[in-house]
Amino acid sequence: MIKSLKLFVSYVLCGSVLSFAATAKDITLKSSDGLILNANLELADGKTVADGVVLLTHGTLAHNKMEIIVTLQRLLAERSVSSLAPTLSLGVSDRSGMYDCNVPATHKHSDAMLELGQWLDWLKGEGAKNVVLAGHSRGGNQTAWFAARENDPVVSKVVLIAPQTWSAEKEAQGFEKRHKQTLSTVMAQAQAQIDAGKGAAFMKGTGYLYCPGADVTADAFISYYENDVRMHTPVLMEMISKPTLVIAGSADTVVAGLIEAVEPMADGEKLQLAVIDEADHFFLDFFAEDVADAIVEFIE
Repeated sequence: MIKSLKLFVSYVLCGSVLSFAATAKDITLKSSDGLILNANLELADGKTVADGVVLLTHGTLAHNKMEIIVTLQRLLAERSVSSLAPTLSLGVSDRSGMYDCNVPATHKHSDAMLELGQWLDWLKGEGAKNVVLAGHSRGGNQTAWFAARENDPVVSKVVLIAPQTWSAEKEAQGFEKRHKQTLSTVMAQAQAQIDAGKGAAFMKGTGYLYCPGADVTADAFISYYENDVRMHTPVLMEMISKPTLVIAGSADTVVAGLIEAVEPMADGEKLQLAVIDEADHFFLDFFAEDVADAIVEFIE
């Protein structure tokens, strides 16, 4: 496990720390690099962190107040399951809301794993002995990557909600459509910049992910687009030692081929697959109830 950092912890409570009523708490951590990280802790009625908690991570450039995360935290609490949902900093101190594409990007795909380590350390410091790692979309990939790499004994299970899939060909097609450039050309430029020792320098107006025309460092750009097999979450599932549940929507058009990739691997024990009929990538409305039910059934 990543060694614990000396963290400054502050609580902004919606109720008393000692109250066992269902309570939402805003938690902040200050890491060694000076960034303030924030998360929402949703304690189920009569429960503490020591009774078990789900560490729930959002998707690409998103945040912990997006609908799927807020809804799942509420539904899990109603089912007596507590959860901690961080907002990944993406290099911005105390970030809230969707990432502002006007902010030059220095963040990397792998940064999430470092922050997940800090939040897991915080939970352990609060007495957690049973943590379920969960993540949605890109956050599902980052969660799976973290689980495969760290294998922390306090982590009991892993839940991947519509986790990221990866195809180099489709990624290149999507990049060219969104950013009006050839991905291989931009990748070559970024790699040349890194080879010259200028990975932290910005590529002006290049664009990345959902941010056309945005400034992004070469290091950050490569981290999101290099053809690493671990970007395809089904590959990571074979590396995770803990029981894992994959939740997929049958109408999801974002994570192409997820169900087809996971079905042959799912043995119903170490790796389980729950397909929610007609649900799309964000499991809105009553589909979120199905997700919460699947999670609770799996972890209990």
